[in-house]
Amino acid sequence: MPTTKKELDAAAAQEAEAEQELDPYVPVPLAGYDGVTKDVRALPAGRWRASAFRALNSGDMDAFMALVLHEDDVEVYEDLDPDMDAIGRFAEAAARAGGEDLGKSGGPSRSGRSTRRR
Repeated sequence: MPTTKKELDAAAAQEAEAEQELDPYVPVPLAGYDGVTKDVRALPAGRWRASAFRALNSGDMDAFMALVLHEDDVEVYEDLDPDMDAIGRFAEAAARAGGEDLGKSGGPSRSGRSTRRR
């Protein structure tokens, strides 16, 4: 059983990580067309599947939201009927909730030095 503050903090961090694995969703605000904003449970952007990105890139917002929202919150999305600006803010908030920036690649950056042989 943890007794020091450091041990208690480490135990709390482990518990939070275990809970996130069981429930990967994070609360994200979603604004509706009428100005009403509600929190919905969404996967952080780093956990979005390729099919979710395809739906987003093709403009199929209903399919995109069905793939990234908790199944119980899809109806909230439909009731809010957000515009594209609100969906963009939602996507950015989901990215921040996962500790990422939307549209930023986590891949290696290009070297400033040319690799072409002379």
